[in-house]
Amino acid sequence: MITSLGRWFNRKVVAFFYAMGYFFQVLKETIKFIMSRHVGLKVLRMQILFTGVEALGITAILAVSLGAVIIIQGVSLLPQFGQGQLIYTILITVITRELGPLLTAFIIIARSGTAIATELGTMTYSHEVEAYISVGINPIAYLVVPRVLGVTISLLLLNIYFNLFGLIASYFVTQFFTTVQFLEYFRNLLQTLTTSDIFSSLIKSVVFGVIISTIATFYGLHLEQSSTEIPIVVIKAVAHSVVVLLLADVFITLIYYM
Repeated sequence: MITSLGRWFNRKVVAFFYAMGYFFQVLKETIKFIMSRHVGLKVLRMQILFTGVEALGITAILAVSLGAVIIIQGVSLLPQFGQGQLIYTILITVITRELGPLLTAFIIIARSGTAIATELGTMTYSHEVEAYISVGINPIAYLVVPRVLGVTISLLLLNIYFNLFGLIASYFVTQFFTTVQFLEYFRNLLQTLTTSDIFSSLIKSVVFGVIISTIATFYGLHLEQSSTEIPIVVIKAVAHSVVVLLLADVFITLIYYM
């Protein structure tokens, strides 16, 4: 049993360092991509279109719903304890700093993370990736980097979009259920919002985007034998993205409060 546990541990260590090597290779090619014009620009534009633009609808619905629920519950309950002003702190904490980046990231995992892992897995199985290599095209530079940048940029913009809808559009929805003064609401909201809140939210967006796209491309390119493995690599990509995402969120939040 000890021998089996040792072999399992060794495999995990090797897999970890292999994944880190892949990440640094992606990072190196990303710097090259940014510094010069690249044939992958078309792939980058298509990735932003799919990941960012086509997700605007579901993102808006989630943001408005979350913001409206927080305002309605807060306005109903907090004044009973003499803490009515606390609603603005809760809004900033829940939407801008925590759930905004997280829910946006979960949307992208469900839509783009699965799509990227499936697409690259299919390309690997059909030997399209080998074809790129045979004609001298680096698959990391052409297939991976545009998707990493596209997902990261899209998540950053979607997070800003989520915050705008969560904090502003939800106000108008709540007017159907309760009365909150317009000027008072936005004045108190702006007084509560700090630069560190905005910075924390944006940092999380960038980190989450890199995590989701890197893990999705990693598993997509490492299909081993048959097309039946494609659902397996997609499940692994989603599961590992969620776990690493939550760990990164905890780490960034700890740094924020420290």
